[in-house]
Amino acid sequence: MTIEAPNNKRWIVPPPITPEADSALSAFPPLLRQILFNRGYATDADARAFLRGETNFSADPFQMKGMSETVDRIRFAIQRGEPIAIYGDYDVDGVTATALLVEALQKLGADARGYIPNRFEEGYGLNTNALDDLKAGGVKLVITVDCGIRSPNEALHARTIGLDLIISDHHHPDGENLPPALAVINPKQHGDVYPDKDLAGVGIAYKIAEALLSNENNSSLVTLNPLLDLVALGTVADLAPLVGENRALVRKGLRQMRQTTRQGLFSLAAVAELALQKVNAGHIGFMLGPRLNAAGRLKEALAAFELLTTTDVFKAGELAQQLDMQNRERQRITREMQVRAEEMATSEDPDAYLLFAAHEEFNSGVVGLAASRLTEKYYRPAVVASKGGEETRGSCRSIPEFHITDALDQCADLLVRHGGHAAAAGFTVRNENLPELVSRLKAIAEGKLSGTELKPTVTADAEVSLVEMRPELYEKALKYLEPTGYGNREASFVARNVKVKNSRTVGADGRHLKLSLEDEKGYTHDAIGFRLGDWQKSMPARVDILFTYEVNEYNGRVGYQLNLKDLKKS
Repeated sequence: MTIEAPNNKRWIVPPPITPEADSALSAFPPLLRQILFNRGYATDADARAFLRGETNFSADPFQMKGMSETVDRIRFAIQRGEPIAIYGDYDVDGVTATALLVEALQKLGADARGYIPNRFEEGYGLNTNALDDLKAGGVKLVITVDCGIRSPNEALHARTIGLDLIISDHHHPDGENLPPALAVINPKQHGDVYPDKDLAGVGIAYKIAEALLSNENNSSLVTLNPLLDLVALGTVADLAPLVGENRALVRKGLRQMRQTTRQGLFSLAAVAELALQKVNAGHIGFMLGPRLNAAGRLKEALAAFELLTTTDVFKAGELAQQLDMQNRERQRITREMQVRAEEMATSEDPDAYLLFAAHEEFNSGVVGLAASRLTEKYYRPAVVASKGGEETRGSCRSIPEFHITDALDQCADLLVRHGGHAAAAGFTVRNENLPELVSRLKAIAEGKLSGTELKPTVTADAEVSLVEMRPELYEKALKYLEPTGYGNREASFVARNVKVKNSRTVGADGRHLKLSLEDEKGYTHDAIGFRLGDWQKSMPARVDILFTYEVNEYNGRVGYQLNLKDLKKS
């Protein structure tokens, strides 16, 4: 076996809706019925709750283990005027969670401040030097957001120096071995009965704010609603699944973003050339999120935190410009690193089931993006790492067939620290243990993946005739599926034997494909295929296409187009 990029994807079209579900969903357009059925909504009530973004359970924050102790300790700190530090991670989820809790606590009269570690000097998560500095600065209570669940030693250090610590995190705990903190809030911890386990770090920070405000005399909604834009930003950018409570929160958050008074969001949208009143989850994922992330990837995430919390229009403008420039620089560095990592990973071990590349010149803030591109291209788990003098920091991305954090757990004896999810993780390893880690991870991957056909799959909702793709389908059905993204993909369709009227490449280096396709009634559809430009060299007269149907606004004109996810010769 030699590593090659799979050149064709497996298309999966689910079976047709059952007659019972079709009857139960008869109030909806036929194609929407199939889409709802594919997502597990087979009754009228369930379908309506999903489309409205309602949850079918009580989302009482006090169901979370540790919430009562957390609220009591925060209220005590507010009454005594004790300084509180919110200690976040440097990605969008961590930065928005920090901003949210600082803002909520300050509205309750707390002396609250945000602390976000420097990725390059302090690394991921809690660190003892930062805790010492916070203690020296008069802080009595530290609350983590989006980090800390795998920091038992640091939690013990906080206790030793007399600092009260509350950990709130959404990453997987290390079994029942929780850090010795005053309280731990994480719906994934053993014995927690909170019904939704998939909240992002910012979602959990929001639940803390909700719990704090539950007994306040003032209307809590007035205080909570302005925080929902931050929840939408962090949840979408962190790829938390957009179902259940996340879907409800992001829907409300997008509504809040469209009418936000947050100065930093105005400025960020301006540099991204985005009209905020039309913002959707895709805009967060591809335009706003990467710019907020750029600060923590190249320098320090404090700029992103300040952007989201400042009320100064000039400062917001400056910070937004800074993040935009850093994002362009991040894109350049990522492209260069991807090429180099690809050469290393594919030439050093051409039979590997796991791609691994580590180098002294790799920027540790961008290794995750490079790993992501390798996984996308070769459909293999990938690790890209930055080698330091004594330690190497790596970032991992994976495929559904391979749980990358489980694999790291099996190598825990070699690692300084690690953590993450099924599809993405990070670790720090001492350089003397790096060769052993590489060989062990590759062996684990081979044991798990050998004999498996490693081919990406793309799932469509239905096979259709292009004649069905009309603006009214979008307006009366597809737009109600928003917010779409991870965990709630856009509706996609397969059409067979479609006539290609004309085709051309667009974009830098002709990377993208622009088509005019004709349906059975002679109606022409515009189509765009991102990163499908290579097809232009040998474009067949007729093709099978897998696509989404979307609004396309350009120069003030609103149209509809097919967004091609894959195509094959008919």
